[in-house]
Amino acid sequence: MNRETQSFQAETKQLLDLVINSIYTHKEIFLRELISNASDAIDKLRFLSLTKSELLGDDEIFEISIKSDDVAKTLTISDNGIGMNHEDLIQNIGTIARSGSKNFLKQIQENSAADLELIGQFGVGFYSAFMVADKVTITTKKAGETEAFKWESEGTGTYTIEPATKEGRGTEITLYLKKKEENSEEEDWEDYTESYTLQNLVKKYSNFIRYPIKMEVEHTEYPKNEDGSYKYDGEPTTERKVERINATKPIWLKDKKEIEQSDYNEFYKSEFHDWVDPLETIHSKAEGTLEYRLLLFIPKKAPFDFNSNQFKKGVKLYSKSVYIMERCETLIPDYYKFVKGLVESSDFSLNLSREVLQQNRELKVIAKNIEKKIHDTLLYMLQNEREKYEEFWGEFGKNIKSGIYSDFQAKDKLSDLLIFLSSNDSTKKVTLDEYVSRMPEGQEFILYATGKDIQSIEKMPQMESVNEKDWEVLYFVEKIDEFITNNLTEYKGKKLKSVSHGEFSVGESQVTKEREEEMKPVLEAIKNALEGKVSEVKLSSRLKSSPVCLVSGKNGISLNMEKVLKDYDSFVPKADRVLEVNPNHKLFEVMSKMKDSDESRFKTYSNLLYNQALISEGIVPEDANSFINQISELMINNISE
Repeated sequence: MNRETQSFQAETKQLLDLVINSIYTHKEIFLRELISNASDAIDKLRFLSLTKSELLGDDEIFEISIKSDDVAKTLTISDNGIGMNHEDLIQNIGTIARSGSKNFLKQIQENSAADLELIGQFGVGFYSAFMVADKVTITTKKAGETEAFKWESEGTGTYTIEPATKEGRGTEITLYLKKKEENSEEEDWEDYTESYTLQNLVKKYSNFIRYPIKMEVEHTEYPKNEDGSYKYDGEPTTERKVERINATKPIWLKDKKEIEQSDYNEFYKSEFHDWVDPLETIHSKAEGTLEYRLLLFIPKKAPFDFNSNQFKKGVKLYSKSVYIMERCETLIPDYYKFVKGLVESSDFSLNLSREVLQQNRELKVIAKNIEKKIHDTLLYMLQNEREKYEEFWGEFGKNIKSGIYSDFQAKDKLSDLLIFLSSNDSTKKVTLDEYVSRMPEGQEFILYATGKDIQSIEKMPQMESVNEKDWEVLYFVEKIDEFITNNLTEYKGKKLKSVSHGEFSVGESQVTKEREEEMKPVLEAIKNALEGKVSEVKLSSRLKSSPVCLVSGKNGISLNMEKVLKDYDSFVPKADRVLEVNPNHKLFEVMSKMKDSDESRFKTYSNLLYNQALISEGIVPEDANSFINQISELMINNISE
């Protein structure tokens, strides 16, 4: 047979240009595709040799080899798999978008081949080589046959086939790499003859291919003294050795019984670039109509950029042990964005280049199951490993809270994971479930108080009557706590209520109607004196020793929400403020007498009380200088009297 020239099929040049220039996002993908094809070729031979053992001959050790030539600028990927004959080259290489692997699978679909996992189900993978090569040659011999063939093309629409000489079965693909032009500013240009570059690409994309990937690796040895220390004046020696550069069986494909926690830890630190062991590991396998494997990790520490816009969530995606995607964001909800790990499934629906995951029902099912696995793991930790959970909470608790605030549908399951400090013991956190379980008879609400810290909450006037009742109050000391109550309004039938809410009271009101009528004139006078600063002034049943307090009215945002929002934006709506007055405080006996006799002084006292209430809430008085002057004047008058 002489050298023959043929044209590619299927609208040749246009489709070839599309494959080379449009389908793939990153040029480096070419090595993954060629290695995957080599793995498929070996898989095909392994399957066929079950009934035709003579196909193997004396060569029963399967492997994939990578060789580079820096001088000639060539890269060769070879395998000892099934190989191809003249017809195979035309059908599987000469016809774009035809998949030899796909056809092979179709032929054997009625046979039992549980361990046969062909990767190259897209017929365009081979052509990714032309993204980095000006010319590609294939030298191949089919197992069980004697003739070898050479296929060659420059990716211009035609190819040639001619007889060749080859010792053993299999396929050898040589890429004549493109050279960087002088003065070129191409930023993503890589020299794919460099050993370091090739090793990194194999580890990134094909590290868990089941067959050994071997390459000549350079080792430098430094001379040592007799005691094992290095000689500073010695000359190093360099030698090159052919070594396996990919890992063995992926850890997530192993039985969990075979794996020690130390194995998980080392894999995690190596694969996800952390310096400490993970806090928790989730390893599971799903079988049935949809099959996939999970290996997820809950980190012990948040990464430095976790709360920045630069942080990207998502898990790594593998299909048949081949790396497909760095971060699949759709499989992890935002409130679990701290989770690292990977998912492998042959059921993923990928686009033509296998770089983009398609939205489909299977993806939603896997995402839902991943979310449940994470939730169940955290809940188990909370219930059985409290110290470990509180360590987790210190790093990622705000994320769980943000999920309640931002995702209405997630609030019920995430609420089980919440923990807070409380008035029961300000050093130990409590779950909502634990809180409800010890609510005394007569306590209707789950009570909470918001403030910048525990000390300021404990000194709040609104806490006086609650403390007298010995009712437990949750301490909301983080800014996000105020936001979660927008969605989480109740838990297990018990409504959440702030001790600073205007509608909250401790049991029956102790203020009689007679007392309200008696105090009504002075309350109206205080409201008028405050000139619209409050919507209402009323008697309080929650105060015991403090003269006044501010509570949130029925409408608009709460006082604490106003403070939180001001940290982000100076233009925020004011909370509906209600000034509650202690009817038993002696101050109001004085003010009742002063109301008609000294209107100016009454107004000053009213503003002093209002500013006092503001300060108790951690709010700076609107006119601080005026407040200071009023205090000074009051002190002078008292001294002079």
